[in-house]
Amino acid sequence: MTKIHFRVNGREVSVNDVEPTATLLDWLREEQGLTGTKEGCNEGDCGACTVMVSHNENGRMVRGAVNSCLFFLPQMDGKDVRTVEGIAELNGSLHPVQEAMIANHGSQCGFCTPGIIMSMAAAHSIGDRLHDDVLAGNLCRCTGYAPIVKAAESAAGKPVPEWIRDEPPPRARGESVETNRFLVARNLNELAEWYESNPDAVVIGGATDVGLWVTKKLREIEKACFAAQVPELSKIEVANSFIEIGSAVPLENIRKFMTARHPALSELLRRFGSVQIRNAATLGGNIANASPIGDSPPAMIALGAKLKLRKGGKTRTIPVEKFFLGFKKQDRLPGELIEKILIPVQDDHLRCYKLSKRLDQDISSVCGCFNIAVEKEVVVSARIAFGGMASIPRRSPGTESALLGRRLTPETVSDAQEALVRDFSPMRVNKATTRASTEYRVAAARNLIAKFAAEASQESKPTHVLDIKL
Repeated sequence: MTKIHFRVNGREVSVNDVEPTATLLDWLREEQGLTGTKEGCNEGDCGACTVMVSHNENGRMVRGAVNSCLFFLPQMDGKDVRTVEGIAELNGSLHPVQEAMIANHGSQCGFCTPGIIMSMAAAHSIGDRLHDDVLAGNLCRCTGYAPIVKAAESAAGKPVPEWIRDEPPPRARGESVETNRFLVARNLNELAEWYESNPDAVVIGGATDVGLWVTKKLREIEKACFAAQVPELSKIEVANSFIEIGSAVPLENIRKFMTARHPALSELLRRFGSVQIRNAATLGGNIANASPIGDSPPAMIALGAKLKLRKGGKTRTIPVEKFFLGFKKQDRLPGELIEKILIPVQDDHLRCYKLSKRLDQDISSVCGCFNIAVEKEVVVSARIAFGGMASIPRRSPGTESALLGRRLTPETVSDAQEALVRDFSPMRVNKATTRASTEYRVAAARNLIAKFAAEASQESKPTHVLDIKL
């Protein structure tokens, strides 16, 4: 009988007969009686279900907060989870975060507080003091954010407790776990062969999107392949003039990596979702989702990135912009997976603009990414891509041509804006992804061109932004 093995609050557990889409949240509450972890939205927005998950990465402990409502149980194999019941020491000594919440009157009704505690404790364990960002994925229905942030600030200077700091890494598992319904892969060749033989299976990286198929759409997944623990898919390296990003690298890792290389991409990924989502979601998954309003594809297209695809033992490489064929349609063969994303090493000229109804944790209405080099006030290269302007994320070749070889004058900007309208007219956005009117999208995209030109020209404010009435 196949089992998965992991730790819960320091205790080794083995689970038999695991369903591929059984969630960690349900298992904790229903099978273990650990009801401090709450179910709120069940879609990764409210943070009430937050737990701290750790894993062994080359002999060291890597920790992070995740939404247990979107974390499938097979993903836990070989890992460690701590819930709010296990954050204090066995003798009853409280974690510094718990003490700070009491002292600063941060604890509210008790429904959201456990998740808030776990987000703060995970950040405390790695020295993350960007408290507003850390807590962006936790909603407090009692509106007690001020004392909660004060508690986070108060706890930040306290040492990590020994029972957290000195905890040995979870047992690293070198072998894959396979059942008749799922594979927890730890070997790239085995993963590729299994998926080629089971092309009807769903390949899962972080499950932040697939989880919604289960929790919201009540979709049955007959076969699943969990790829996040395959070493080759879980690392970033610079080789052969490319930044090679494994398809299962969490977005938070990519965000940190890109801070010094492409800061605009790093900020775009910060706004992708909460820390909990970014600790699980993957770049490969976001691209494979093929949504016309996915945040990462416009940036990847603007950077000239390529995809390395693999089916069994065969690989091929295509530009990201060629991967999208139509709404939710991809140039991907049955049983073929995304192995790596290859971003050319280049000077940073990237600017990314995400327009959404709220600043954090919202889906884009329009996302524009501009990779434009200006030398001696003249545009010498341009790659521009938009999300939310068509049924697929795609380039705006007319806009690029209107800018190339010209100074960013008002006339150039006007010509580029008109070229953009021609590039996306008639604009086709699938009804399922409509988050704004066609008029808004076109006006917003035109204004992004003006915004880029103003910033590139170091003007204090754009002078050719349209007067939009919504």
